[in-house]
Amino acid sequence: MNVTETLNEGLRRKLDVVIPATVLASRLDEKLDEVRGQVQLKGFRPGKVPTSHLKKVYGRSLMSEVLQDSINDTVSKTLEERSEKAAAQPEIDLSEDQAVINRVLDGETDLAFSVSYEVLPPVELMDFKSIKIEKPVVEVTDAQVDEEVEKFFKQNRGYEDKGDAGVVEDGDNVGLSFVGKIDGEPFDGGSAEHTHIVVGSGQFIPGFEEGLVGLKKGEEKTVEVTFPEDYQNAELAGKKAQFEVTILHVDGPKADVELNDEFAKTLGLEDLAALKKAIRDQIEAQNKSLSQQRVKRLVLDALDEGHKFDVPEKLVEAEFNAIWNRVKHEVEHHGKTFESEGTTEDKAREEYQKIAERRVRLGLVVAEIGNVNEITVSDEEHQQALIAEVRRFPGQEQEVYDFYRKNQQALAGLRAPIFENKVIDFIVELADVTDKTIARDELAKLVREGEDGFDIDNDHAH
Repeated sequence: MNVTETLNEGLRRKLDVVIPATVLASRLDEKLDEVRGQVQLKGFRPGKVPTSHLKKVYGRSLMSEVLQDSINDTVSKTLEERSEKAAAQPEIDLSEDQAVINRVLDGETDLAFSVSYEVLPPVELMDFKSIKIEKPVVEVTDAQVDEEVEKFFKQNRGYEDKGDAGVVEDGDNVGLSFVGKIDGEPFDGGSAEHTHIVVGSGQFIPGFEEGLVGLKKGEEKTVEVTFPEDYQNAELAGKKAQFEVTILHVDGPKADVELNDEFAKTLGLEDLAALKKAIRDQIEAQNKSLSQQRVKRLVLDALDEGHKFDVPEKLVEAEFNAIWNRVKHEVEHHGKTFESEGTTEDKAREEYQKIAERRVRLGLVVAEIGNVNEITVSDEEHQQALIAEVRRFPGQEQEVYDFYRKNQQALAGLRAPIFENKVIDFIVELADVTDKTIARDELAKLVREGEDGFDIDNDHAH
C-alpha cells in the first residue's frame, strides 16, 4: 500500500492511495475460502468447489466487497498512523472510467483512489481559574411569598355558580365558548366550544379577560384584541382579532373558604406555614434555575472568548444548514420576512454563519474539557434523563419510551445536555465566582436576551 499526501492546508488534508492488485487478490482468496463452505453449486459437493470456479461465479461480486472493505480499512489505519481524527466522514474519490474499474474488479491492476478530509483541530484549554463570573442571586422576601400564596389561594379555593343573574367580575371562573376571527375569517386554534378562564389570571390575550367583565350567563359579545408582537404563534403575532364570545356559566369564588390552616389541610399540608414554605421553595427553585441559565451563558461566553482556533468547514456547514433550514421554515410557514425582522437575507446568513462557527467551536471545547478531565455521563444519569423525557408526555409514556429504545441516535442525544451541564459545573467550581444580588425581573430579562441561538444544548459536536 502506498500513501502520498497531496494537500496539507490548515485543517484540510488530501491523500493519494494505491492498494496493489496482489493485496486485493490475496483478500479475494480469503473471501472465496469463507464462502466455499456456504455455497451449494450443482455438480459439486459442499466445500469442494474449486477456487477457479468460485472466482468465475462469485469473483466480481466478492471483489466489490473486498474493494469497499479495503478502502475503509486503509483510510482508518492511515488516519491512526498519522495520529489524526477526521472531523467528518472522509470523502473517497474513485476513478469513474468504467474500463479502469473493470480492470480493478478483474484483478488486473492496482486500486487507486484519493481521500479528502478535515482533521479535528488541537484544542489548547484556557486556565479556567481566570474566568470571572457574577452569579445572580435573587432574594425571596416575605412579601413576595405572601403575594404568591394569595394568588395560589384565589386559584384553588374553589368556585360556586353565581346563577343566571350573576355578572362576571375579576376573579370569577367563567365557562364560555368563542370563535376567533382575523379579517372576518376564523383562524386555526382560535375557537373553543366550552373552556374555562379565571378572569384576571392573565391566561388569555391581553384585553380578552377584561372584555368579559359585566356579562351574564347566556350573553354574547364580540371582544376585540391585538395579539402581542412576541406571541408564540408567529402567524398571529401583532394582528388584531375579534372573538365572538358566549357566556355559558359564571362561577364566583366560594365565600366560606378562608386562607388559613384548614385550607392548607385540604391540600394535604399540615398548616398555612407549610403552604407558605412550599410556595417559598418553589420560588427559590425557579430563581435558582434562572440563575443557572445565566451562569451557563456567562461560562459559554468566557469559553468562546478564551478559545480561538479554526474549526472544520464541514462541521460548520452542517450546523449552518440545520439553523438555516429552521429559519427558512419560519419564513415560509409563519408569514415572516427578513425585512420584517429588521434585516436582509444576506445579513441573516452572515449572522447565522457566526452562530454556527461558535456552536461548533464550543462543542469541540466542551468535548475536550470532558475528555481531559474524565467527565462522563453514567448509565443511571442517562436512564433518569430518559424517564424525565417520558414523563413530559402524559398518556403517551409507552410510545415515547419505545421511540427512544428503537432510535439509538435520539437516545444518545439525551446524554448531550447532561454532559454539557456537568462540564459547566466543573468550570464553575474552578472559576472566580462572586454573588450579585439582582431583581427577579431583571434576571429573567437577562436570560431572555441570552436566548439567541448561541447555546450548545442542542449540539452534539462531541
